[in-house]
Amino acid sequence: MTVPENALFALAAAASWGGGDFSGGMGVKAAGGTSTGALRLVILAHAMSFTVLTILCIATGAAWPHGAGVFWALAAGVAAGVSLTAFYMSLARGAMGVSAAISGVLAATIPAVVSMFVEGAPGVLRLAGFAVALAAIWVIAAGDSPENGDMRCEMRDVKENAERTSNLISRISHLTSGTMALAIVGGLGFGFYFVALRMANGLGVMEPIAIARAASLVTCLLLLAVLSWRAKSSETPAASAPWFSPAIFVCALGVALLDTGGNLLLVAATRAGRLDVAAVLASLYPAATILLAAWRLHEYPTKRQLAGMIAALVAVVMITL
Repeated sequence: MTVPENALFALAAAASWGGGDFSGGMGVKAAGGTSTGALRLVILAHAMSFTVLTILCIATGAAWPHGAGVFWALAAGVAAGVSLTAFYMSLARGAMGVSAAISGVLAATIPAVVSMFVEGAPGVLRLAGFAVALAAIWVIAAGDSPENGDMRCEMRDVKENAERTSNLISRISHLTSGTMALAIVGGLGFGFYFVALRMANGLGVMEPIAIARAASLVTCLLLLAVLSWRAKSSETPAASAPWFSPAIFVCALGVALLDTGGNLLLVAATRAGRLDVAAVLASLYPAATILLAAWRLHEYPTKRQLAGMIAALVAVVMITL
């Protein structure tokens, strides 16, 4: 079986994004685990990647971008800034599994639906492969987490302590109304980002990513300013987090290299074939993050996550046949 070129690019993008998310997660911890710390990490990483992409565009003699593709690239950058902020805020709240699952499924579903209207419906086998892939994304990303274990322990003690029952209800309300909304915003933003980059294909490969990086950098700076202002105006001061440290720099560099590499590979995938194939396969990135955590942090995947990875392999075969 010959794997289509766009599928290879998309799978490479998933691997690169998975590494970028792993670096981002480590960077969030180094930055204090706060939303503002996460934003600072994204700003540093995007500043690095924007600088490198700009230099490469100038060195290769890229034409000055113009036309509708510029607006699509700018929209993609704004969506990336908002969705990354939402994702990292949910990460800082300690619900990465649920957030990654919701955002991953939405990020794959939205481009797949758009592609059906723009490029026509895919074959039955490929549609079934998309369904298996979406299920695999959910199973891989929404694995058991420490906070889920804590929740079950509290549930067992509900009858013994009314105060703990009240605290539990408060935590559930906070999770569903806050973190869930952030995850949905992140997934919708990622999905729109895939579509917008596809619409900006006329600009080339590096040019739309460079424009998107500029827009996301400005968006994240504005969001950081708003969060900082809210922290100063609130009664409780926000926890301080270092702006810069060797660990933060290394993690930001990893995000810059791997996330930008994933974006370039995604653009190449959408230029080589269908948007739905590129988006669904690229959205398997949580598997790469989990494997890296197992390798570097000895946080081994659960049986459920391993089953999800096997389902992902089946989905890849179904989609690329």
